[in-house]
Amino acid sequence: MAAQLQNVWHLRKVAEPSAKPCDICFKPTTSVLITPDQKDHFYICPGHLKDKGFCSPIVDEAEVAAKKKREELDGEIELIKKEYEEKLKKRKKSKDSKQKEKDKKKTEDDKSGENKTDNVDDDEAEKEKNDKVRRTLASATPQD
Repeated sequence: MAAQLQNVWHLRKVAEPSAKPCDICFKPTTSVLITPDQKDHFYICPGHLKDKGFCSPIVDEAEVAAKKKREELDGEIELIKKEYEEKLKKRKKSKDSKQKEKDKKKTEDDKSGENKTDNVDDDEAEKEKNDKVRRTLASATPQD
C-alpha cells in the first residue's frame, strides 16, 4: 500500500529568476510549500498564504514563550541602560557643577588673591635678598 501524504508543509523561498506561477491563481511567485520529506511541492502566492481558510501555521508554544521572554528581557535591558545613562548624566552634571563652583571660587580667590600673590612674591624676594646679604656678610667676615 502507498504511504499517506502528511498534511504538513514548510514554506521555502526560491530565487527571483526561478519564480513560477501560483498553482491557484497563476501569478508569478517565489513562495513554495514543500513537504518535510521533500517529495511534494507547490508554488503559492503570499496572498493565499494569508488566507485563513487555505492554510494555518503550526505554532510551537515553547518557541512563542521563549520569544516573549526574550522580548521582555530586551525591554528590561533597555530600561536598565536608560537608567544607567541617566545616572551617568547626573554624575557628569554634578561633577561639572562642582568644577564650576571650584573655578568660581578660584577666580574669586584670584581676584582677591592678586594682592596676596603680590605680597607673597614680595616676601620671597625679600627673603632672597636677606639670604644674599647674610652670605655676603658671612663671606666678608674674617674667619680666625
